[in-house]
Amino acid sequence: MKTPNKQILTTSLLLLFPLLLAAHGVSSADQETLNNGGLLSYIYVGAKHMVTGYDHLLFLAGVIFYLNNFKDIVRFITVFTIGHSITLIGATYLGIKADEHLIDAVIAISVLYKGFENLGGFEKYLKFKSPNLLWMVFIFGLIHGFGLSTRLQSFDVGSSQFLAKIVCFNIGVELGQVLALIPIVFIITQWKSKKSYTPFYKAANLYLIIAGIGLFIYQMYGYFYGGH
Repeated sequence: MKTPNKQILTTSLLLLFPLLLAAHGVSSADQETLNNGGLLSYIYVGAKHMVTGYDHLLFLAGVIFYLNNFKDIVRFITVFTIGHSITLIGATYLGIKADEHLIDAVIAISVLYKGFENLGGFEKYLKFKSPNLLWMVFIFGLIHGFGLSTRLQSFDVGSSQFLAKIVCFNIGVELGQVLALIPIVFIITQWKSKKSYTPFYKAANLYLIIAGIGLFIYQMYGYFYGGH
């Protein structure tokens, strides 16, 4: 008979893993939206890519799990936002590119990292204290922003109002992030008062580790065999 932990984990895997593998892909429909719309269309597509960017949201959920009050949540999310805004705007404007599979593989490692840290993996298995979380969130924010930049650079943005389009896409990402985080923050903070929170915490962070490994394998497979 399955324990509650295993039931939660199994259900999560079945429901979410297919979505993870299809995270924030570039579609012809999005390109058409950008072609036919103005600057507002870049805000819309940016928000859409963050809301469907399950790897980004899984990392942020892992950060929220680690924090104990709303003030800290705002502080850490702000640091993450600053990090990914720097690389999203800067890399796109300067035309700095990386293979999307490789950058997404590093983002997958960030998801694995957060689940491992939340479960005390550094102290338990590596026998040393985990790195400063605020700095790690900033560093991973830079990496996540670079990943979002690769998505934006996959579109035909054109040369007209180039910087304005990048900024609008970034604004959309911020709006999408806020919209996606509201239910995540609500669920986690409300669950903390329940008796079932401890098994939920362990199962959810174990899922982050499994999802991070799965996403990493998927992206590396795409890099070597995806015909890029």
